[in-house]
Amino acid sequence: MAEAKALNFKVRGFLFELRDIDGRLCLRAPHLAGYGAISADWGSEDVRRRVKGGKKQLLAKAVGLHKHPNPHVLDGTAGLGRDGYTLAALGATVTLVERSHALVRLLRDAQTRALADEALRAAADRITVIEASTHALLASSAGEGAAWDVVYLDPMYPEDGKSALPSKEMQVLRDLTGGDADADGLLDLALACARQRVVIKRPAKAVWLAGRKPSLELKGTQARFDIYLPPSKA
Repeated sequence: MAEAKALNFKVRGFLFELRDIDGRLCLRAPHLAGYGAISADWGSEDVRRRVKGGKKQLLAKAVGLHKHPNPHVLDGTAGLGRDGYTLAALGATVTLVERSHALVRLLRDAQTRALADEALRAAADRITVIEASTHALLASSAGEGAAWDVVYLDPMYPEDGKSALPSKEMQVLRDLTGGDADADGLLDLALACARQRVVIKRPAKAVWLAGRKPSLELKGTQARFDIYLPPSKA
């Protein structure tokens, strides 16, 4: 396995590494013993399965692809970009926003590799990656009226000591970002910036974001999509 020299950096007291492994930028968390490297891979089996689910899957229905086939979606909690890429592959134009510089580098690496792959290129070309605070981006756009058709948010759910242990990938991301404890403050801003709807992905039994009942809900076995319609649509 060919590896380039690692870039080491500290976030919130934790040491992380960014390293190129066989042509793919990967993130490691040495403080989590036994955890392997993670990367953003839009050509993975998991992402292909999501895309194959088409517009009948809950994500696509929640975003409204069955009604508006080519929306402009702001994914304000992009993570590794799997949901965002899936929406782009199903026809949406997607802006991925991440405030973590390390995650932005993983996303841009994934997009570069996808653009070089004929099977992934069309969807990857409909994606823009922005390094920014979603709070700040939405706040700066709110006064100008709706800027996106859909604002999509999938904030990390706070650890409550009751739920199952997070996946290894999620634990690495939680240590890297500190979670999304400020996510409640996004809802009003998102509603001011969405022409069609705001979609919040939550664990199936989680409380509503900001304690606010959604206009609609789509429920799966593990996740739930809460849909909020802006005042003009309600």
